[in-house]
Amino acid sequence: MTKIRSRRHAISRSLVRWLAASSLAVAMPAMAAQQPAATPPGARPAAVTPPGPPGARPAPASFADLVERLSRSVVNISTTQVLRRNANRPAEDAPQLPEGSPFEDFFNEFMDRGPRGPRRVTSLGSGFIIDGAGYVVTNNHVIEDADEISVILNDGITTLQATLVGRDQETDLALLKVTPRAPLSVAQFGDSDRARVGDWVVAIGNPFGQMGTVTAGIVSARNRNIESGTYDDFIQTDASINRGNSGGPLFNMNGEVIGINSAIYSPTGGSVGIGFSIPSNDARLIIAQLRQSGRVTRGMIGVNIQQVTDDIAAGMNLNGVRGALVSRVTAGGPAAKAGIQNGDVILTFDGKAVDDRSLPRLVANTQVGKSSQIELIRKGQKRTLPVVVARLNTPAPAANDNQRPAAPTRQAPKLDSKLGVTLEPVNNELRRRYGIENDVRGVVVTTVDAAGPAGDKLRPGDVIIEVAQTNVANAIGVDTKIDAEVKAGRNAVLLLVNSGGQQKFIGIRIPK
Repeated sequence: MTKIRSRRHAISRSLVRWLAASSLAVAMPAMAAQQPAATPPGARPAAVTPPGPPGARPAPASFADLVERLSRSVVNISTTQVLRRNANRPAEDAPQLPEGSPFEDFFNEFMDRGPRGPRRVTSLGSGFIIDGAGYVVTNNHVIEDADEISVILNDGITTLQATLVGRDQETDLALLKVTPRAPLSVAQFGDSDRARVGDWVVAIGNPFGQMGTVTAGIVSARNRNIESGTYDDFIQTDASINRGNSGGPLFNMNGEVIGINSAIYSPTGGSVGIGFSIPSNDARLIIAQLRQSGRVTRGMIGVNIQQVTDDIAAGMNLNGVRGALVSRVTAGGPAAKAGIQNGDVILTFDGKAVDDRSLPRLVANTQVGKSSQIELIRKGQKRTLPVVVARLNTPAPAANDNQRPAAPTRQAPKLDSKLGVTLEPVNNELRRRYGIENDVRGVVVTTVDAAGPAGDKLRPGDVIIEVAQTNVANAIGVDTKIDAEVKAGRNAVLLLVNSGGQQKFIGIRIPK
């Protein structure tokens, strides 16, 4: 039976799943000998497509000449994984059959146990050659956990053993190296930023083990976030992408790689015309680092950010301004040293406009140690601050684990707030009940009226730290600030909330 391997755990949304365009895993050797043969000698040479002007190019009367030239750089990635079992230790909670039962062997096989040796599982994916010396790009999930990796060239026969140069789980990219007998045909990276919605594209790969499969379509959308990682910025296409296409190239009409096919959106497991590719401009930076050092180094500035929603914009009186809202600044980090504060809205980074999705990518791709200019808005005033980018995963200053728990407070008792919630001062009993960290200060939400203004925004255990960017210490202070916002003509109030250990801003509409 065919077993499907997925890039990441499926994200369930009303029975519709985000699925990786993953490799096809089968408990048998790769069927390289059954793949289509190479173009026979004497065939018409591939037409050379002249470089086109910047921008879109019309679809040709036929894609054949383009495909004939490009398909030589596309390969099949075959991986083998050895699954090992402890043959003498059955599952502790599994039922047992009497020894000697006529169904014992069948039952043990079904329960995945019994005196059997290692089992080899082979999977198939796609990739493409970027250097005639033997460098091959594919997806990380195609080669993840593999014991052996083979690259099968476009002729369907030539098989080369590959070594892993490096891989990046965050962007789902991997770089392999093979040693060919002669220089290999290569694919050239193009500029994915020039790809426009509506441009024609061609995908070549190995769907369901069918090597050399070609599909065509258009760029359906840009900058897609499919919630698979921090740096999601996918190109969406309706060119058919299926399981096994993972790691294969998405070409533009100039014959350049503008994307690496990585995931599909499918309620059925097959193509429904919504596939996703990693933009070549993002991939090129990652691949260059993998080739140089085998790993990826990313920058960081030490902030948590979030989207500026309409409610938050109203609460901050931003008048349509968008950017990346700073919800938390890491103590001792680059942003803290630069003077960035909670509630700042970052507008640009190194002169480029940003939002909550683009800022992490820009910072991650910035050279460690570089001083970058950040333009932001703080309480209605614009300012520019220099920040020195640090290496991501640099250990942050350790929290003081020996910090003494907060002493019982003598603040105002619990109060039913105008937000439609019951608020209580932070005390030791509430810290224990809701798992509130010792350094969190504010007012604890203990009950929530689902029909109230904050009914869908707050939950018991949330700690309100600020109201309208002013610290609050008790429930009366919360409503006092709300009254001041109403008097100032605001139709929404901005809260800074610690929820489950995560600090974030929430905008709540104030009923008239």
